Amino acid sequence: MRNTEMETGDVERDIDEMEQEKKDDDYDHHLRASNRLQPWTKQITVRGVIASVILGSVYTVIAMKLNLTTGILPNLNVSAALLAFVFMKTYTKILQKSGISTAPFTRHENTMIQTCSVACYSIAIGGGFGSYLLALNKKTYELAGGAKSPGTYKELHVGWMIGFSFLICFVGLFVLIPLRKILIVDYKLIFPSGTATAVLINGFHSQGDEMAKKQVKGFSKYFSISFLWAIFQWFFTGKGECGFAQFPTFGLEAWKKTFYFNFSLTYVGTGMICPHIVNFSLLFGAVISWGIMWPLIEKQKGEWFPSNVSESSMESLSGYKVFISISLLLGDGLFNFLKILYFTYASIYGKLKSQNLNLAVGSNNEVTEEEQLQNEVFIRERIPMWIGLIGYTLLTIVNAFAIPLIFPEVKWYFVIIAYIIAPSLAFCNAYGTGLTDWDMAYNYGKIGLFIMAALAGKQNGVIAGLVGCGILKSVLYVSSTLMHDLKTGHLTLTSPRTMLVSQAIGTAIGCVVSPLTLSLFAKAFDLGNPKGEYKAPFAIVFRNMAIIGVEGFSALPKHCLQLCYGFFAFAVGINVVKDLVPKKVVKWMPLPICMAVPFLIGGYFAIDMCVGSLIVLIWERINIKKAELMSISVASGLICGEGLWILPAAILSLSKIRPPMCMKFLSS
Repeated sequence: MRNTEMETGDVERDIDEMEQEKKDDDYDHHLRASNRLQPWTKQITVRGVIASVILGSVYTVIAMKLNLTTGILPNLNVSAALLAFVFMKTYTKILQKSGISTAPFTRHENTMIQTCSVACYSIAIGGGFGSYLLALNKKTYELAGGAKSPGTYKELHVGWMIGFSFLICFVGLFVLIPLRKILIVDYKLIFPSGTATAVLINGFHSQGDEMAKKQVKGFSKYFSISFLWAIFQWFFTGKGECGFAQFPTFGLEAWKKTFYFNFSLTYVGTGMICPHIVNFSLLFGAVISWGIMWPLIEKQKGEWFPSNVSESSMESLSGYKVFISISLLLGDGLFNFLKILYFTYASIYGKLKSQNLNLAVGSNNEVTEEEQLQNEVFIRERIPMWIGLIGYTLLTIVNAFAIPLIFPEVKWYFVIIAYIIAPSLAFCNAYGTGLTDWDMAYNYGKIGLFIMAALAGKQNGVIAGLVGCGILKSVLYVSSTLMHDLKTGHLTLTSPRTMLVSQAIGTAIGCVVSPLTLSLFAKAFDLGNPKGEYKAPFAIVFRNMAIIGVEGFSALPKHCLQLCYGFFAFAVGINVVKDLVPKKVVKWMPLPICMAVPFLIGGYFAIDMCVGSLIVLIWERINIKKAELMSISVASGLICGEGLWILPAAILSLSKIRPPMCMKFLSS
């Protein structure tokens, strides 16, 4: 027994020594990389930009599908870094085997491609193509009850959407440039997603590391399986409610209540990436709403709401679905907004007090050699402050004149007001994101929505509110995305100038690709249909928020206000309890913001995502190290494979080529 313990101790010491040697090797590698650091202009390559266009477009399609079906999007930064590595390594190997010499693929180029592609698909999210922009179109206007706000719609055309995206999204690139050193170097904010991406990229490019080969192999395998499965499914989706996506897994009665396995590997992969509590909350919300509440409220037809109105009308059951989900979103969002705001200001005050104390005592915080090297590169490659100030001022002036030309309901001084308050909100949002990885841009956007709707009045308030939401949300979302990427660049010794230019290139690509992708989806699929796959749940939510901002609570159906009060209190209460109880209990408590989504669209996708969680849990029980190493790669493969099939499927639909069969299940 004693000999076994001694051998075990020797092995542990050997492992510790190996880990320390690896850290030393990594640092030496960083040091050599710093000494021979390329100029930032050479870190941005033509092949990198081409790769970014391809990857950014693929991720935009995936993000757009998730936006228009569920509205739940996992963080894809790590996945983008992985796919960038796979793409470029494959490309360079093909050239080498063909006898063509090519420049080596570096961590800086990997970071640049990841930044560019993430900036591209972020426009599909921050640009509001699944929420406030889609809320402007005629179909959403009619679903929300057009008589309540007559004429307040604007059809979505590619031309003005591209112009509007360029106007509102580029502002976010300039707003936090003067504060980048404070957020990343002085305050040492973690930016968890940015740090995780940097760790992955540094791991890929470490000498003799086998991790990358295993992850690439896993990604390729499951990408192929997902793509082939999507093709196979297509043959059985002839017309209407056909195919594996409508398979009544738990019986026809459960299927009618939206409880069935959707066979979507995109949702399974998303569930593998999302935290387990997110997937549990989605399923809990589906059971509460579609399993209990909606059947009970439906029995009140004729008493609570008219029996002769369509199911999609806001005066019927749909009204309860939308407004109760809004109350959950507002309750959870308001609590977390105030909480993060408090911690942000408390942390800033603590940092300032600590700095003053250090100056008085004459001491400094300890900085490791590696951190010193990262800070040196980050500060040396500085971005002049005047670029941020001039860029933000010029774009504010341009937008004050240009946005009212696209939307006459929005006055020029509304735009000026929004851009006056945006910098302080952007700093708070970026600081909170750096601490918690929780981007609150959508909550700040709601503030803009209600302020603009109230300022514009009843006639113009709905459109002005939705546009105001877009102005604030885009600035905050793009600026926090840039800070995440600057953190990645800081840890991979990539020049901040490279990161800013890469973000600008990606934003420009996204401002073109996202409107084109939405237009393709709109032509190929039935967007906004409450009974279809592409329900666009957040479009109707944002539309009704704007209506509430203009009309107040008179827009709500009978007894809906009382239910909204109850669910708002529930959202706030559960957050308060989570802050008071032990962490062991907290991990089992649902997230109200996630519960709200299935209230609108059903439980099928929640079941798929829970299957993803179950796979990871079982995998961790069998081999936790392999699960941690491979789960992101497998999930990315599942998401990207099925996501890539969307483009051919849309083209076939536009070409009027229908699947040859319809697989459907009927009661005996």
